[in-house]
Amino acid sequence: MEARHLRYALTLAEHGHFGRAAHALGIAQPPLSKQIADLEREMGARLFDRTRQGVFPTAAGQAFLGRARRALEEMTAATVDAGRAARGETGRLRLGFIASALLNPLPDVLSRFGRERPDVRLELHEMSSSRSAATLISGELDVAVTLGPPRGAGAEHLVSVPVGHDHLIAVVSSTHPYAVQTSVSVDQVRRQPLIVAAGEDEPAVTAGLRTLLGDDAVDGASVARDVHTIIGLAACGVGVGLGPSRMLSAPRPGTRFCEVTPRTALPELILSFHGQDRSPVLGAFLDTVRRNCPDVGAALDRRLGRAWRSGSVPSAAPPPDGS
Repeated sequence: MEARHLRYALTLAEHGHFGRAAHALGIAQPPLSKQIADLEREMGARLFDRTRQGVFPTAAGQAFLGRARRALEEMTAATVDAGRAARGETGRLRLGFIASALLNPLPDVLSRFGRERPDVRLELHEMSSSRSAATLISGELDVAVTLGPPRGAGAEHLVSVPVGHDHLIAVVSSTHPYAVQTSVSVDQVRRQPLIVAAGEDEPAVTAGLRTLLGDDAVDGASVARDVHTIIGLAACGVGVGLGPSRMLSAPRPGTRFCEVTPRTALPELILSFHGQDRSPVLGAFLDTVRRNCPDVGAALDRRLGRAWRSGSVPSAAPPPDGS
């Protein structure tokens, strides 16, 4: 039994006449009559009474037609669902991200992706860079946004592209002596109690601060989980908070921001995913990133090729890129 047999039976029941049903189906009447007869033989029951007044379903036919209608509806729904899944319109995306990425660029990307793919279930996890990298490598995330590229065993299988560039700035309480300055020198920063990200969470940032300020300054610093905590502790007068310049987009009453001179670049904000992942949802997400961040799109094109545009799935695996 095939789907066409179900359609033939339903159309015949609707029109009550072999000729009219055949016309509606776009086939000749003899083939339709044969297909219905074959169906009845397969079912082992007469599905239609043929009378001079027309063709009418039997009791067996009524029972069959109810199931046939639901079966065709399910087959149609299955086709639609499969197509939507293949286009990345349904499914799940697991994203791990560092908190500062919510200042830029994730808000615009997530907002656009949510509007365009409302039926994709987004599972969002704020994580430190080290944890999200490890979770991505283990396969528990689909995408990670970290400060600096993921490191460790398995990172060589990831594709990583920069999605943000940043430099070091300081944040202080409005009552701090540095609050009247637009910039502070590295020597001035080194002489103050500091507030920094945890070394085990953001190893790339901590390594850079150790090079810039020395081990003693970093080892004696207060430790914060994210940029919002750094700003909050600075507002309390705990010390000089050090973080990325994207903190400027999250001002808090009672605080002031200062440039650190000379300007010191921080590890880039990196978006990473598995190079072998063929998920249409991932392809759709990357397409959103590409359209929202043209520079990132160019980097994706260089690594993946244009086959990933518009959520399409490439036929060959891109080469791994752990950098």
